[in-house]
Amino acid sequence: MTALRSDFVEDAYRPSDDEPFMNERQLDYFRKKLLVWKDEILRESRGTVVNLQAETENHPDLVDRASSESDRALELRTRDRQRKLIAKIDEALRRIEDGSYGYCEETGEPIGLARLDARPTATLSLEAQERHERRERVHRDD
Repeated sequence: MTALRSDFVEDAYRPSDDEPFMNERQLDYFRKKLLVWKDEILRESRGTVVNLQAETENHPDLVDRASSESDRALELRTRDRQRKLIAKIDEALRRIEDGSYGYCEETGEPIGLARLDARPTATLSLEAQERHERRERVHRDD
C-alpha cells in the first residue's frame, strides 16, 4: 500500500465542480483516498497490538497499575472506534463499486465534493445531515 499512498500524495488532482459529478477520475480519487486512510488505520492498529503485548509488565504500585490500565482502556476504545471507521470505509468502497457513492441516502441528491473530500465516508448531504441532527436533538430532549 505504500505505493498507493505515494501515488495519492503525488497526484495533484482535486475533484472540481466544473466536471461531471462522480466521473471516473473523481471515483478513482475517492477510492485511493479511502484506501490510503484504511491502510493508515490498519498500520496504527498493528502498532497498538505490539505495544499492548509489550506492556504486560506487572506494576507493583497501585497508582502505576491504575494509570497503565487507564491508558490501555483508552487505547482499546480508540481502536474500537477505528474498527467502526474501517467498516464505514469498506461501505464507502462498496458504494463506489455499485455506483451509489457521492449521493445522499435520504434524498438521492449529490452530497457535494467539499463534504466528501472532508469526510469521504459521508452518506448524507449537508442539509440531510443537519435535519438528522436536529431530529436527534429534539428526541434527546424529550
